[in-house]
Amino acid sequence: MSAAPPATWLHHLADEADAAFLYRKLAVMESDPARNRIYLQLADVEDRHVGLWRRLLAEAGFEVVAPQPSRRARGMAWLARRVGPKMLLPMLLEEEGREVKGYLGLYRQAPDGATGPTALKLARESKEHAEHLAELIGPGTSGEPWHKTGAGGFLRNVVYGFNDGLTANFGLVAGMVGAQSGLGGVTHTVMVAGLAGMVADALSMGSSGYLAAKSEREVFEHEIAMEREEIRLMPELEREELSLIYQAKGIPADQAGALAASVMADPEKALEEKVREELKIGDATSTPMREGWVTGIATAVGAFIPVAPLLVSRQPWAIWTSFGIAMLSHFGVGAARSFFTGRGVLKSGLDMFVVGLGVAVVGYLVGEWIVRVL
Repeated sequence: MSAAPPATWLHHLADEADAAFLYRKLAVMESDPARNRIYLQLADVEDRHVGLWRRLLAEAGFEVVAPQPSRRARGMAWLARRVGPKMLLPMLLEEEGREVKGYLGLYRQAPDGATGPTALKLARESKEHAEHLAELIGPGTSGEPWHKTGAGGFLRNVVYGFNDGLTANFGLVAGMVGAQSGLGGVTHTVMVAGLAGMVADALSMGSSGYLAAKSEREVFEHEIAMEREEIRLMPELEREELSLIYQAKGIPADQAGALAASVMADPEKALEEKVREELKIGDATSTPMREGWVTGIATAVGAFIPVAPLLVSRQPWAIWTSFGIAMLSHFGVGAARSFFTGRGVLKSGLDMFVVGLGVAVVGYLVGEWIVRVL
């Protein structure tokens, strides 16, 4: 027996208690009887999860009382009362997604251990909760938020645009500092170069994001147009292809053939099915202009960080402040990237910290070397 309860167990216990608290708060704020009933049912299940974790802890020799709602949960409930209960649903959906990942991780670590069966059961029930919440939020919401392959467009553009602007302009500022120090001191030229670099980076990344999204959309439109023509000109072959797709999913051949024939009777429905199942093209969730603006603004914000202290002063402390803030920002953006890559926050942050340090050193040395050569 360990001296203290496992921190992971206590974390899950607290999360389940918070979820039960928030679902009940949602039920109180909900005027629709059907949705009210769903929230109360979800709260009851979360209470049962609290009981499961308390029992596991008791079996391990730790008697733990049901935790009170955390400050975070109380703050979310307070905000929901003033802004509206709908703002809580996406947060709870993300939380259920994190619980699914956490429970599956516990199960994979020790499927036959003390928590194995319970973790798998809780993962399944959390998945059901996520699906219920996705239905309540509305169309276009994924019931499996733990999968990030196609759902992180906005945040992905923000993180990677910010990262590009920060790293590129940090290297430029470091190079200019190296060059200016070789000329006898840091001048306003460094600041001007940094601001110009910020604008150039933002325009470059923004236009790249716009053109990439536009090109992707044009490719999709071309492929869909080709598929439409194939359905019109070769319906028999397309029906056979659709039947094979269904069979690959485990549907018996005769049933797959009948289902394919039924779908092909409506050309638009057939096109929608082929686009989704064969071409793997989903509904558009953004526009090229939006992609360009988001990426460009994020890049500008990242690029502004190394320049900001230089707007206050051109003394040596401003250069060191710029360096310190930029290095902390590199760690932060590296940690944020772990949201998409699945790597550990600390490791991803340190990787970007090292990259930022390398950019600063190389930029400084190259700037200093160019002045000596020229």
